[in-house]
Amino acid sequence: MLKQYLQFKLSQKLSPQQIQLMKLIQLPTLAFEQRIKQELEENPALESGKEKTDEDEFDDFGEDYDDSDAISAEDINVDEYLSDDEIPDYRTQANNYSSDEDEKSIPYASGISFTQYLLDQLHTFRLDEEEQLVAEFLVGSVDESGYIRRSLSDILDDLAFTQNIYTTEEKIEEVLKIVHQLDPAGVGSRDLQECLLIQLERKTHTEVNELAIAIIDKAFEQFTKKHYKKLLQKFDISEDELKGAITEIERLNPKPGSSYSGNNRLVEHVVPDFTIKIVDGELELTLNGRNAPDLHVSREYSDMLKGYKASKEKSKSQKDAVLFIKQKLDAAKWFIEAIKQRQQTLFVTMSAIMHYQKEYFLTGDERKLKPMILKDIADEIEMDVSTVSRVANSKYVDTPYGTKLIKEFFSESMKNVQGEDVSTREIKKILETVIEDEDKRKPLTDEKLAQILKEKGYPIARRTVAKYREQLDISVARLRKQI
Repeated sequence: MLKQYLQFKLSQKLSPQQIQLMKLIQLPTLAFEQRIKQELEENPALESGKEKTDEDEFDDFGEDYDDSDAISAEDINVDEYLSDDEIPDYRTQANNYSSDEDEKSIPYASGISFTQYLLDQLHTFRLDEEEQLVAEFLVGSVDESGYIRRSLSDILDDLAFTQNIYTTEEKIEEVLKIVHQLDPAGVGSRDLQECLLIQLERKTHTEVNELAIAIIDKAFEQFTKKHYKKLLQKFDISEDELKGAITEIERLNPKPGSSYSGNNRLVEHVVPDFTIKIVDGELELTLNGRNAPDLHVSREYSDMLKGYKASKEKSKSQKDAVLFIKQKLDAAKWFIEAIKQRQQTLFVTMSAIMHYQKEYFLTGDERKLKPMILKDIADEIEMDVSTVSRVANSKYVDTPYGTKLIKEFFSESMKNVQGEDVSTREIKKILETVIEDEDKRKPLTDEKLAQILKEKGYPIARRTVAKYREQLDISVARLRKQI
């Protein structure tokens, strides 16, 4: 049985403009510049740079254009503004530059890949056809760190199925020894132990070098676990001799592939979105100028829409043209307004964070960082937590103490022995300082570290110390031990 009834419902929906603003806020400076470039390419009614107009005409943000200009399509004669007789720019250009004209293109450095670098060296060896094919396959299996992380049996199967080469593991092992002769030393190794041994064998054989080879070859597990007493007993050596061998090993490169200068890897450049300076003892915040571009609504498009009021001809094509122009003008104005709101939101949010953590920004001492969560800033600037999160997660600030990711200033709180709220970042910094100052011959265990922190007024459990230590990427006591 069907029934009809009225129901009142209150729901909240984001407008397209609000969604656009949220997307813009979360973009860092470089991505924001790309977004502006994309919008300029897609919307002909949006233009960059300062608009050259009289005082009574449009300003940079096109405030003179509003919904009152959106006249009906029936009153428009588009033919007056869109002419087929216009000659496009490309028809008037000539490719008649002289041979000595300055080259305007930007030169780019090019280089060969790591694999090609190894193959070029391989061609200097005298190999038969089968050895050459196997060697090239092995070189192709080297990863960017310089290792071959596959078993010989897997390589044997791949050679048979993909290259139609039927050989033996013994033959692959022989060719692999040739690959091990390539530069950088250690390339083609199957594990760290083999990598270190290859590099040590390349060096001049001295007593220290011989001892280092013996340690890696016969006591690699004890070495990695830093069981120095067992090494002293096994090789019947003094602490000074062991220390010399360890120093020799520490000079080796555990990732030989990373030493190749022509690796053509992308390098990520961080562009700070904000800058904080100390001027006369006070903090000064500035927003990166690249976040405040000069944009304005196209004067030609606006004039075209204004002129439609004087026209009387009506046709479907004219109506479609008017709707297109109106849509592009609206989109341009919305985009400019969204950029203005983005600038304001970024500045207000970062300003609140700066004043909340004023002691830190004035001193650079991480122990001065106050406990701060997203809600603290959201409440202060009267915005949503999600907005603060978008600003904090992807933006960087240039401070007198280096470029920092904004979200690093947020931390949970815990109470010290005086009952005061302190930041977990403060505790981590103290923990890091204690570990730096410890006796490396007898590193402090997590239990001892917890006891020291308790004495300093921070009563935290041993498991919490272990968690903070792992977050700081600090090894356990046994692996921090030195001779």
